[in-house]
Formats: sequence, structure tokens, C-alpha cells
Amino acid sequence: MRNGKVLALALAAALGAGAVAASPVAAAPTGSRHASGQSRCSLNSGDRKVSHVIYLQFDNVHFTRDNPNVPSDLEQMPHLLNFLRGNGVLDTNHHTPLIAHTGDDILTSITGLYGSHHGQAISNSYRYYTPSGTTSSANSFAYWTDGVADSSTPTPTDTAPTMVGQDGKIAPAPWAAYTKAGCDFGSVSTANTVLENTGVDINKVFGANSPEAAEAKADPSLATTDYLGIGIHCAKHSALCAKGHTNSDLLPDEPGGYHGYQALFGAKNVDPVISANGKITATDGSTITDPKGRPGFPGFDAMSAANSLGYVAKMQESGVPVTYAYISDAHDRHAAPYGAFGPGEAGYVAQLKSYDKAFAAFFARLAKDGITAANTQFVVTSDENDHFVGGKPTPANCDGVTVPCSYGQVGEVNANARGLLATQQGVSTPFQVHADSAPNFYLDGHPGPASATTRAFERAWSKVTAVNPISGRTDTISKYLADPAEMKILHMVTGDPLRTPTFTSFANPDYYVYAGAANCGSPCVALGPAYAWNHGDFSADIDTTWLGLVGPGVRHLGTTHAVWSDHTDIRPTMLALLGLDDPYTHDGRVLSEFLDTSALPRGLRSDRDAYQRLGAAFKQLNAGVGQFAADTLTASTKGIVSRTPGDNRYLKTTAGLNRLGAARDRLAGRIAVLLDNAAFHGHRLDQGAANRLTQQARSLLRQAHDLAKS
Repeated sequence: MRNGKVLALALAAALGAGAVAASPVAAAPTGSRHASGQSRCSLNSGDRKVSHVIYLQFDNVHFTRDNPNVPSDLEQMPHLLNFLRGNGVLDTNHHTPLIAHTGDDILTSITGLYGSHHGQAISNSYRYYTPSGTTSSANSFAYWTDGVADSSTPTPTDTAPTMVGQDGKIAPAPWAAYTKAGCDFGSVSTANTVLENTGVDINKVFGANSPEAAEAKADPSLATTDYLGIGIHCAKHSALCAKGHTNSDLLPDEPGGYHGYQALFGAKNVDPVISANGKITATDGSTITDPKGRPGFPGFDAMSAANSLGYVAKMQESGVPVTYAYISDAHDRHAAPYGAFGPGEAGYVAQLKSYDKAFAAFFARLAKDGITAANTQFVVTSDENDHFVGGKPTPANCDGVTVPCSYGQVGEVNANARGLLATQQGVSTPFQVHADSAPNFYLDGHPGPASATTRAFERAWSKVTAVNPISGRTDTISKYLADPAEMKILHMVTGDPLRTPTFTSFANPDYYVYAGAANCGSPCVALGPAYAWNHGDFSADIDTTWLGLVGPGVRHLGTTHAVWSDHTDIRPTMLALLGLDDPYTHDGRVLSEFLDTSALPRGLRSDRDAYQRLGAAFKQLNAGVGQFAADTLTASTKGIVSRTPGDNRYLKTTAGLNRLGAARDRLAGRIAVLLDNAAFHGHRLDQGAANRLTQQARSLLRQAHDLAKS
């Protein structure tokens, strides 16, 4: 889901005007235009021009089938599936980062950086330690320059930015490369690139004494409609933005500076600029409205394909050449009665059919506008590939399309960690947990990873069991365990040490772990029918998703599983095709296997094979769900659950993880610079150096595998 469960659902609505102090920002004069007109938007793919960029990221839409008899989500959207396969490449060996959640996945995709570098490795909410030694919760979905978005206090004690880089500053913003190239950047509900919360965001952008702030205080729901979820980050001297009410687009920590840029924030400011009547229509022709029927932003979870694609099309038609959009999931009911669908249920099939109709109308509309695969870079992907939790369907041979499926049991298995630890293991150590299928545990007092308190707690949690109400089996809830040494390898340790959990458990994906009462007076294990699609875990069915690329310079390969990629590779691949660059080194690499030779950066054309061999080794070494991560996580789990004299096994394993992790970081850093120089700085790839680094990466992979087996 776009909004997280439990705490995070309440956070966005509860953020108040005093959540983060901010100075008023005066609006720029409207109606003015630079004498030279709008700066030229410069995009290219080798010797071919790209006039449009359309980036779409789904929330949990699957290429693979969750029920072998039921066509997958993409199979039920043939207009999208056939467009991708027929005009470019659909990579079905694409992967998420850890933790696999909407927030982390989208932010990783649009920056090319893992959560350790963009600051939101744990999402869609996270916890941070306070001076009292306990923890408080904050929302991952906050505007790019926000501080900690904690609704429980007007002055969070953690002063780091939401998007905190390793240097403690705000991570680079994804729109800057485009706006610096003279291209307006339209954002449709894309995580943290738009205003996310009334109060803090509105005060920051418009000023605490502004009419917008007064509206937010008087009617938060109307402020959501008017100012959240939609935005245009403007190129300098943008003729389009000059028509509207802009505000300063401030990125104080942007590498290389970012001064004099403006933005249109919210539907109230965007819609009149791109539509003569100030209203935007969905792909079915209906006006996009909020739940009360007011034109404007309908809410993040209401960004269906029809709504999101309607906004994208209108922005493109109005001269916004670069548009990024989020499309909400199709597997949940987004209106009363709320809840989750199982594969092949009538409501699920109907929603997917509506999504397919939206794409059919979208592509037809774009074609009429002259926006086609010949001049447009299309990038389409999905965040976590959620794990369905439910019983067997009836009838057994249902396919959903001709024979609807029904489920007697649908819903994740909710497990009360505090109650289970108390009743099964006698553990009363005070702690908090970031509730999840990959729960992050924060022990009060912030004890060290090798402390007796932490070690006893970890061992106890590793033994907790539950009777699964769906299967009837007794399950050990935790499958893998990672404390800070392994979390650092998995790119889960950010530039803010207050956010680092005591340890993380990757649970059986059927389970959603929370911290309730320290007893089981109410059942500690129960079916939760409101949610049935779990994510976050280290699990192949969750961490494997798909990526579609279409446009000038993209090879026509159809569906392929031949290239292992992950979300960090999307950004560098896009920029390489467009002739753009970021002022930082990406955690991913250009997927040159999918590009025409003529579209390759100059540094790759003669050394493509060496680049690809090194890139493949780099992914398995550096990716959060690559082979190095898998083996070190196995070793980490064995060490944490061990009980030996002097805790020698754990200490030895941790020392091994620290050694391997440090060696990995050094080597991955060298590889990343070499790959980046070849892709973006015109350096010819040194084949000898590339081959040596490839061998070193393979050696580290073998060492990690040996540690996992020991």
C-alpha cells in the first residue's frame, strides 16, 4: 500500500502545523516570463532525440501468477503487457531492495541509490531512538526536504532529514537532473517528490501565515485535495510554470547547488496551468475528484490507473516533457467495504480490467498526441511483489476470468511479538517494534548488539512459534535475523544512527508481526482479513518483480529473464539513454544488455562485454537481495541463534561479517566508480581493471558462501 499499516496510516493524517518548524517561503511573482522564453529541454539517445519521458511505478502488480490457474496481473492487462513486449523489453528477473516496501522501492528506483544512501531503508514508516532510550515512530512519506515526520510531537528529537544521506544531509533529488537540462518535471503521487502531509509541508512551502496554511488548519481534507500529491518541478525560465502560482523549489543540500528554481505544488496550482477549466479528467473521461466530489487530488490510495494516467497524459499534452507517476494497487478494495482480494476474486478481476481499459485509452490518447515509442522513453515497473496469504480457492479449478474464485480464508497472520515472547519465552525486556512482515526490533536503552540483553532477546525471538490458522501447521515465525553488521551489508543502516534497529527479523511471509500486550489474553495469533498481501521479507516471491523499457535506443527483446537487475539500475539506465547525469555515483549500473549499440554511452561501445561481466558480478556482490546478501544473511542468522561458551560462535561470525562487509564496500565502491565513469564521463573501460575487479568480486562471493556454510 502507498500508506503503511498500523502507525503509518495515522501519521499522515495526524501531522500538525507544528510538526517541523519552518520559515515562510514567499511565492514567486506569477505571470512573468524570461525574455528568452522557456529553456530548451535537452534529451537524447545516442544520435536520436527523445521528446518525452514517462515513468510509471505500480504498487504491487505482478508478472508472475499467484495462483497457477489465474492469469497474473499483467496478463490481465494485455494493453500494457503487449505494449512493453512488442516495443521494447520486459525484464522478469528484476528485484527490489531491502526492506521491500513501497517507500523504499520507489525511492530506490527514482534515485538509483539503496536505502542506506537515500535514508529510507525501513519504510513505510520507521522508528528512531529518543534521548529517553525508547523510540518514536515517523512516516517515510514526507516531502524530500522534510525533517522527521513524527505526529506525536511538534519537535522531534531526531534532527536528521527524512531523506538522509550518509553525510547527514538531504539526499540528491531525482528531478534536478531534468530541470537543470531545461525540462519541467511533473510528479503524480510519486513518493516524496510531492507534498505528502498537510501542516508541515504546507507551512514549509507556503508559509505558516499563508492562506494555504489557514486552509489546512480549517479543513485538512480540502488542503489534501488542493496541495498534496501533485506537483511540477520547473526548469528555469519555464514558460508553462510562469502561467501559474509558483513557489521556490528549495534543495539546500543539492550537490552543485540548486538556486533560482520554482515549482507548482498541489492540484490547486497545477490544474489551472495544464487545463483550461482547471479540472483534470481520468482516462475514462470522468473528472478526478476527492472523496467529497471536489476536483483535485483524490488521495494517494485512490491513484488508480485511470486517475494517474489521466494526469500524466494531461501534463504531457500541456508541455511537461518528463512525468513520473505512481499507480495504486489493484488487489485491495479502495472503497467500503475495505479489505483484501484473493487472486481471481471478482472484484480483483474487475479492477484489473479497469486498469487495462485505462492503459488502452492512455496509449490511444498519447498516439493521437504524437507521443509514441519512437520519441518517448517509457519506463514501467512495480514495487514489492507481495506474498498472498490465504486459503485455497473454490472452486479448485477457478481461473478468475471465466470462473470467479472465492476464499474462505483471506488475510495475513497477525502475531503479537510481545505476548508471544512473554508467554513462550518468559521475556519481559522492554522493546518497541516497527510492525511488519520483516519486523525491526528496538530494545529500550539502545543496548549494543553483543550485550547480554540483546543476545538473550534475539535467541528467544528465534524460537517463537505460532499455529498458522490457515495451514494448521506450527511455524517458527522468524526465518532470518540480522543485527547491525548484517543490516549494513543489506544497505539498511542509514546516515542517521538513531534509526538503526537493535536487529531485524525476516519472518515467514505469512506473518505480520506487531507488539501488543505482554500477554495472550486476546489471541496472540489471528487472521487479519483487512490485509492479505505481505511484503518486506527476504523471500524470492516478494523480492522478484519486473521492469519494462520502451523507446529510442531500447532493444526489442520482448520478455526476458536473462539479466539480473534491481531497482538501483533503473535510474542510471534512464539517464544514459537520455544523455543526462547525476552529481553522484549510483548504486546500480546501466543495463547495457537492453540498449542498442548506437544508444550506448561512448565509454561502453567498445567494451560492452567487459562492462556487462563486471556489472553482473557487481549486482550479486552489492544488491540487497543478491548472492552476497543471501549468504551473509544465512551466516548472520546462524551466528545470532547460536549458544556457545563465551558466545564465541556469534562473535566469530560477526567479525567475519564485518570483515566481509568492509571488503565488499571498498570493492563495490571501486566498481561503481569504474562503471559510472564509463557510462557517464566518457572514460573508456579499462578491460584489465574490469577483469581484475570481476575476479575480486567473485572471490568475495565465494568467501561469503563459505561463511554461510560454516
